[in-house]
Amino acid sequence: MDIIEQACIAKNPRKKSEDGIVVTPDFIAVIDGSTSKSHYRHSLFRSNGRYAMQLIGRYIRRMPKNTTCEQFLRGVTACIRKHYSKSMLQRLADHPEDRLTASVIVYSRLQREIWMVGDCHCLVGGTYYDNPKPAEAELAAMRAEEVRRQLAGGKSVDDLLRHDTARPVIIPRMLETMRQQNVDYSVVDGFPIDRRHIRIITLDFQPWDIVMASDGYPFLCATLDESERRLRQQRDSDPLNIGPLFQATKAFHPDFNSFDDRSYIRFRV
Repeated sequence: MDIIEQACIAKNPRKKSEDGIVVTPDFIAVIDGSTSKSHYRHSLFRSNGRYAMQLIGRYIRRMPKNTTCEQFLRGVTACIRKHYSKSMLQRLADHPEDRLTASVIVYSRLQREIWMVGDCHCLVGGTYYDNPKPAEAELAAMRAEEVRRQLAGGKSVDDLLRHDTARPVIIPRMLETMRQQNVDYSVVDGFPIDRRHIRIITLDFQPWDIVMASDGYPFLCATLDESERRLRQQRDSDPLNIGPLFQATKAFHPDFNSFDDRSYIRFRV
């Protein structure tokens, strides 16, 4: 495996990223820890998303080289679950929004497979693959509609960039959709992963150029420079992320690097 380029950039320059990249002799992974939607915390020193990302990264670094996708799904679930006390389990069963949660995309050198768990995307030989959450587009559209309503009511673009008062409107619906994680879509969260929503890409033994990234890159391109250029274009043309080319559940805060943490790695196998 030949690593060509990579980047992992926090959205907030004053905070550490909830994204992470793992490279070992046998695996390459991009991990996107989920930002907390509730006030429940599993660590005094780390956000839930960063804590989940670090635990999963540590697990991948220790995986045997012949690990299969099924073994990974079972093992990474157990890895997260052992950080929940028994007294927490019923609460976490009832409130998925309080779990340590992440999306993960993994390339296995020995299996010649890419495993996509949750909201991530990749390019394989120039062909695009993703695995989006089913309600993400609906939530982004709801927020876009609310942003337009507030703009029509007199709010300025700068007001909404600094204080995204449209986002709280969608949080209740966002929490509803999270109750369906590992039911309607798959994530790593310490509870059984729904295999129906895992995407596996199998490669033959010819050379392949691969890009894997978190959803902080709305337009995934064959190079990091081009992906960054498209991100800058999005910020310049539509900083509120309300369409038509791209809609998101968050805007570009003026003091932040982007609307989300972002990770990108390009490699050849």
